[in-house]
Formats: sequence, C-alpha cells, structure tokens
Amino acid sequence: KIVKHHPDVIFLIIGKTHPEVVKHEGEQYRTMLQNKVEALHLSNHVRFVNQYLPLPELLEYLQLTDVYLFTSKDQNQAVSGTFSYALSCGCPVVSTAIPHACEVLKNETGIIIDFENPDQISEAVIKLLDDDALRNRITSNALHRMASTAWENAALSHTLVFEKFFNESTKLQFKIPPINFDHTKKMTTNFGIIQFSIINQPDINSGYTIDDNARALVAFCQHYELTKAATDLKYIRIYLNFIKYCQQPKGNFWNYVNEKQEFTEQNNENLEDSNGRAIWAIGYTLSLSNILSEDIVNMAQQIMNKAVLNVQNIFSTRAMAFIIKGLYYADKISTTKSHIVHIKILADRLVQMYRHEADDSWNWFESYLTYGNSILPESLLCAWLATEHEDYKLIAKSTFDFLLSKTFTDNNIHVISNKGWLHKEKKITIPPVGGEQPIDVAYTILALNKFYRTFKVKSYYKKIEIAFNWFLGANHLHQIIYNPCTGGCYDGLEENNVNLNQGAESTVSYAMARLTVEKLLQSR
Repeated sequence: KIVKHHPDVIFLIIGKTHPEVVKHEGEQYRTMLQNKVEALHLSNHVRFVNQYLPLPELLEYLQLTDVYLFTSKDQNQAVSGTFSYALSCGCPVVSTAIPHACEVLKNETGIIIDFENPDQISEAVIKLLDDDALRNRITSNALHRMASTAWENAALSHTLVFEKFFNESTKLQFKIPPINFDHTKKMTTNFGIIQFSIINQPDINSGYTIDDNARALVAFCQHYELTKAATDLKYIRIYLNFIKYCQQPKGNFWNYVNEKQEFTEQNNENLEDSNGRAIWAIGYTLSLSNILSEDIVNMAQQIMNKAVLNVQNIFSTRAMAFIIKGLYYADKISTTKSHIVHIKILADRLVQMYRHEADDSWNWFESYLTYGNSILPESLLCAWLATEHEDYKLIAKSTFDFLLSKTFTDNNIHVISNKGWLHKEKKITIPPVGGEQPIDVAYTILALNKFYRTFKVKSYYKKIEIAFNWFLGANHLHQIIYNPCTGGCYDGLEENNVNLNQGAESTVSYAMARLTVEKLLQSR
C-alpha cells in the first residue's frame, strides 16, 4: 500500500538476528521474510542490513530516516533503546501502543497504532510521507520531548535526588566545558554569521544581522586574546568585513541583510541599538591593536572614525551604553584618549535619566527592567574608568547592585523574563516563569567580570559562577542550556521546556560568557 503512494520508498530492516534465536531456530524467520519480499515483488523497496551496528552507525542511519516503525507484538514490552534513539534523532515514529510509546508520543510527537494492524501502519506512514510540514512538526516536538533525557540532564536529575536524601549536605559541582566554536563556525559563511538555526542546522533564509556579527567579532577577539590562534583571524576578518558592509556613507549602520546579501525593509526600523553594538565590537577590536594584524586594525579604525560622527545623535538607553563601552575600549591603549568628550556626553545623559527615575526603592535609569539591563551600569563603570568622574562610579555600582538584587538569589540567577518586564509602579507577587534568554545571562557575566576586576568584591566573583552554571543546568528546569555536542547554545529557557534552536545570538552569547570565565580563571 505504501509503495503505491510512494514508489521511491525504501524500507530498511536493520540488525543481526539475536544469537539465542540463531542457536535454537537458525535464520528461518529472516529467510521467511526474504521469501515474502520476493513473493510480493518488493525487492527494490526492502533492504536487509544483516549486521549488528555500533551506535554511531546506527545513529547515522536514523538521522537519514524519514519514518521509524516500532511494531512490537508484546503489549507488555516496557521500553526500547532504538525507539529512544529514533526520537532523539528526530525521526517521526509510528509505534504500537507499548507503555513507553503511550507515555512519550503525545501532542503530535509521533503516531500510535493498534497491535497487529497493518492497515493502520500503512495509513500512518502514507500520512507522514505525504505531509512534510507534519513530519517537521513531529521531529521538532520529539526532539524537545527527548531533550530532558540527555545524559547531562539525567545526571542533574539524579543529583537532585541525592541532594534531597542527603538533606542538601552534598552540593552539585558543575564542570566547565571546553571552549568549542564548532557551531559558531558552522553558522558562519564567507559573508557573515547566519541569524537563526533550526535546531542545529543554520537557516540561511533568516539572513544576517549586524547585531550577531558584532557579538561574534567580540567573541573571536576574546579568543584570540587568550590563545593567539591564527585561525581566529579568518573569522575576525569575516565579521569585521560584514560590519563594514553594513556601514552607510554617513557612518551609521544598517542591521538586516538577507541571504542574497541585500539590505531588507527591516532597516527602516529603530536601529540605534544595532549601531551601539557595532561600535562596541569595533572598539573592542581596537583595544587589541597591539596583537592584531595591521590590516584588521586599520579597517576597524576607519569604521570607527566614520561611526563616531553620529554618536551624539543617539539617545536610546542601551545604544548609548554600548557606545560608551566601545569608545572606552577604543581608547584603552591610546595615549590621546580621543573619545573622552563623546563618553562624557553619553554618560551624562544616562546620569540624567537615573536622577529622573531613581528613588528610595527604585535605583535604576528607567521605570522598568527589560532586556540587556546589565550593560547600563557596566557602561557607567567604563565611563568612570575613562574619565574618573566620581558620579559615574557611584551610580554604576548602586544601580548594578540594585539589578543584582532583582535577578539573583543565594544560589541562582533568574534574569528578567521577556514574558513580563519588571515595572517600577507594578508590583509582581509571582514572577513569570520562563522567558529567560542566554544573552541576558551572558551580559550579566560580562558586567560582573568588569565590576569584580574593578572593585575586587568577592560576591561578584561568586555570582559569575552562579550565572555561568545557569547554562549548565542551574535553572528552574534543571536542564542544560549549552549543547556540548555541537558547541551551540539553546535559544531560551521557557516555563516547561528549553528552546532547542541554536541561533547566533544565544550561541555567541554563551561563547562570550565562556571566554570571560576562561580569562578570569587564567588571571587568578
């Protein structure tokens, strides 16, 4: 029935006959199957892979499979290893109603059929092969359903049980993963880093942004500063060239570029924050002028010279903060300190905003806490380091400590959720769960690092550890956000699941946080 609808279908029967079966019955069952295939004229559609497959090879077969069939006759069979592997590889599964399948294949995660019902098998397979969108939905749902069973998450679950029975006298210790740029490099073409990823597959249709390429430039500059790896220079040039490509004749930057390397209509939207991020990345690059090659430094300087012509016309809070940070880094190894005037103007605007909004119970620049909050106090700290203006230092520290009081408990971080910003006049009795973004955790770590290095307050160092552990599973779901297999980072922590897409923003944000921790560890 399936072949009539899909004449190019191939049915793989994979595996060696169990040794105990061979001992008592020989290969009569396999021979019967082969004879049946011949009798039904299905030889062009059925393949027997008569061998035991090591796990990597089995997983490769499963990743190439469009539909996986699990058809047990035993209604009491509890679980199946290959069933779990198939789900974890994103195979849409058609399964008889064993307990494991009934538990897992809910809410469009697969299709359950009755025992010994070949008509239902045919209908389910044809339905899946006819509908690419359905297969893709089931794949995504299955991957999200199985994510919590990954080894790292299973380890976390077991440890929580141990902690409970030991009355928390034993504490979970997280091991910092090795630095891994594999997914970042996979996301990067010769033009720039692609914006989004579907699970771990770059989605070229999402195009490129200067936001992501600016962050990627910072990350690879961080890595080059630590390792002097010559391979980093290739990627630094790619991201720097992208920023140059986006710079307009008047020195400002456009943000959105499609897969054909054309600017899109989205560039009519507010682009001040994107301009700020670009200047931050260029400034950070210039801070490494003494170790980077001359062509990179010259290009970065040319971009900066044009960009600073516009900085005093920017009033977005976070854009001003990114610009201050970029100008601070650009002047870091310069004897002329040519950007001090711009830093003061922008920092004074932030101070004015602070004085307008702050009161005894609200120590902040705005009447709300939204995204990327830690960049604001960090930028004022940079302004103080550049100018020694005492007000900048005092406001930087007081606002940062206020922010930390809203996002940290003794052992956890919960950054402001995009499901409900924190407002000055709106008291929230139960904070929203989920909606936490890796970029906010990463920016918190970058700011904590700057404050720790400046003030040597031990609590800042402790909070860096707490915040980084969020990526490793110290969050409300107790699930890992960093993907150690790919080097990518999942896109968000939601109320009941982790968003398994590994886009540029989250992946590069994790990389910046990881490299910040690495530099801090090396300096201690």
